[in-house]
Amino acid sequence: MCGRFTLSASPQEIERAFGLDREPRLEPRFNIAPSQPVATVDQDTAGRRVLSLRRWGLVPYWAKDPGIGARLINARAETAAEKPAFRDALSRRRCLVPADGFYEWGQTRSGSRQPYHIARPDRGCFALAGLFERWRAPEGDWVHTCSVLTVPANPRLATIHARMPAILAPADYARWLDPQLRDPRLLRALLAPCPDAELEPVPVSRRVNRAEVDDPACIAPLPQGATA
Repeated sequence: MCGRFTLSASPQEIERAFGLDREPRLEPRFNIAPSQPVATVDQDTAGRRVLSLRRWGLVPYWAKDPGIGARLINARAETAAEKPAFRDALSRRRCLVPADGFYEWGQTRSGSRQPYHIARPDRGCFALAGLFERWRAPEGDWVHTCSVLTVPANPRLATIHARMPAILAPADYARWLDPQLRDPRLLRALLAPCPDAELEPVPVSRRVNRAEVDDPACIAPLPQGATA
């Protein structure tokens, strides 16, 4: 699964990496958690890539209770096209979720859980494959939400966790955002485990376990041989 991630890159880097129509106004985030606002990129009717904040935890348009979003922070790429909660969004409402790292928790020999910050070796930005929805509250307000797709972990990360977020290749951003592309088989072909060499897991402090903690110390590597 994907339950925490980071986006600490500069606004200029984010604008370049995702071909945005303007520089975003974002603060660095080191511990983004479910139910919080996350940056998402989709395509407007003029074909421009625009950044919007959406709450992490997808609420389907047909939901009676927005609390369902707490259970829908992730969608399995293998089954999203079959699930009522994700099927329509996969066909019509796809987005990029900018990130420069994510967290997974592995089991230590003592049985405790060790968090790892997983990022590119160059610490650059990448896109998690996302879905988005909007839900209308009884009082009339619209609630904008999103979910992150997951795939089986690559061999390197499988030693930490069985699954990982689906990371899109930059060459596939346009196809993922293309509103004319609706065939689930073609969409599924874009979602595969990231090659081992493209990501590097680094053990970090258990301070990331607390969603209210969001500072650069969250991604600081532990001293060699230490545990959190």
